[in-house]
Amino acid sequence: MTPLVDPEAARVLTNPSTVLSVLDFAGVAVFAATGALAAAREKHDLVTLAFFAAITGVGGGTLRDVLLGLPVFWVSDWRYIAVCLAASLAIWLIGQRDWRFRALLWLDAFGLGAYGVMGAAKAEAIGASPLICIVMGALTACFGGIIRDLLAGQPSILLRREITISAAILAATAYMGMRLLEIPIWPAAVIAALLGFGLRAGALARGWSLPGFPERSGGPVR
Repeated sequence: MTPLVDPEAARVLTNPSTVLSVLDFAGVAVFAATGALAAAREKHDLVTLAFFAAITGVGGGTLRDVLLGLPVFWVSDWRYIAVCLAASLAIWLIGQRDWRFRALLWLDAFGLGAYGVMGAAKAEAIGASPLICIVMGALTACFGGIIRDLLAGQPSILLRREITISAAILAATAYMGMRLLEIPIWPAAVIAALLGFGLRAGALARGWSLPGFPERSGGPVR
């Protein structure tokens, strides 16, 4: 009897390196799209869209690799920049759409989850402690967006009261927690990425936020 799923294909699809590679490229693609969208909001030309896409797509991963003392990932693999350029071209071809800038927020939400996991996983692979893995996950997920907002002259999305950084931290923490429990990489990565996305999605849909710093009772601080 012929199996419904080719065993070799199943082995490749469930290989840890395959899962993490998919998350890596997905994170680059969605962050690149948000960078291109930020440039499109200001009605820049295609070259500027491509620049915003590239620097947003690979910015967080570049910081991660530099801090971990690793070769910068996109320098040795041209496909990452190609993905960024493709994302910018796609945004350009889509043109003006009412839903386009709302899509920026949802793409950012997916990127926070995927890159939060990817950053933690790459640090884990070189033997970093769990806490450092979580920090690397948060930096990988957030730094590209910080650069994007600074270049676009927009208030950073990370400084809004809506949950953003917390989503990346949740994804990285959930991934490391499951890995410490010896859960295989494939389910740990997917579940953790979905948890990070879900937290950010709740913030977008329902306005979730963490409590702000409390004011002193009895008047302002002098």
